[in-house]
Amino acid sequence: MENMELRHEWKFEINAADRLILRQRLRAVLEPDPHAVNGRYLIRSLYFETPTDRALREKLDGVSRREKFRLRLYNGDTSLIHLEKKLKLAGLGNKQTAELTYAETERLLRGDTLWMREDGRALVRELYVKMTTEGLRPKTVVDYTREPFVYGPGGVRVTLDYGIRTGLSATDLLDPGLVTVPVPGDPALLEVKWDSFLPRTVRDILELPGRRAGAFSKYAQSRIYG
Repeated sequence: MENMELRHEWKFEINAADRLILRQRLRAVLEPDPHAVNGRYLIRSLYFETPTDRALREKLDGVSRREKFRLRLYNGDTSLIHLEKKLKLAGLGNKQTAELTYAETERLLRGDTLWMREDGRALVRELYVKMTTEGLRPKTVVDYTREPFVYGPGGVRVTLDYGIRTGLSATDLLDPGLVTVPVPGDPALLEVKWDSFLPRTVRDILELPGRRAGAFSKYAQSRIYG
């Protein structure tokens, strides 16, 4: 933990009107993420879970220290898949990432995991251990659109996430025809991350009446049907 880089994180559940207001403000002050295409990209994530739904329960119970594993790809590009471990500690967050090939991901999804045991990437080995000892398995796919913005001072990153869809019990991350359905209420999320400080300029444009930082989770929303 001593050498782990932890960033501050805020999350706000917002509505469509909030999103329009924030988009205009953010475009006026922040820069679009250079990796975005036309200011946005599509994200598909596959979350892992234990047989007892530990990740979901810890999220709903507000456990201070918790972690989750997921696979992620962008804009339907299956040539590069990211294995990610998200760690939350109170209001701070850390993300560890390893890149997987299509073939490696395909093997993982069909339950062929022995290759992971001696893999040179520590995160791949850690996932193997937890799949072996804790029963961690792919649980559900989540799709959504993200509009990302960055601001140099403070290392700030602000994202607007919306169009959240759940794959229910579907776990085939690599299937371009995978059917997902909208989560109830059409929620949207404002997410703010920063390093040592959040500049007043950014803080001011994020102010919305009646909105307070909370514990919104796209994964928890995706599990609303079970």
